[in-house]
Amino acid sequence: MPDPNEIVRAHVWVKGRVQNVGFRAHVEYSASLIGVTGWVRNVGYDTVEAVAEGPREKVDRFIEAMKEGPRGARVDESRIEWENVTGEFKEFGVKRSM
Repeated sequence: MPDPNEIVRAHVWVKGRVQNVGFRAHVEYSASLIGVTGWVRNVGYDTVEAVAEGPREKVDRFIEAMKEGPRGARVDESRIEWENVTGEFKEFGVKRSM
């Protein structure tokens, strides 16, 4: 069983109705409540991308919050890649859209 306190890094993409519904603000707010660091940004017109680092249990909760999205959003698909932890983030923020 994975250690819930192990520090992990997840790179997450969600696709669907994610523009003009406050998605990035929802993700940023969720991240600060849960206590993970990283960033979120829009990619194209139907995708939001995020990177989160923190204890596995918190990162798992963050991923669930991203898949759920804010009211008015609809997530049709999601992809997660587990990456090596860098510890580069002090907080969670919104990056410029691509």
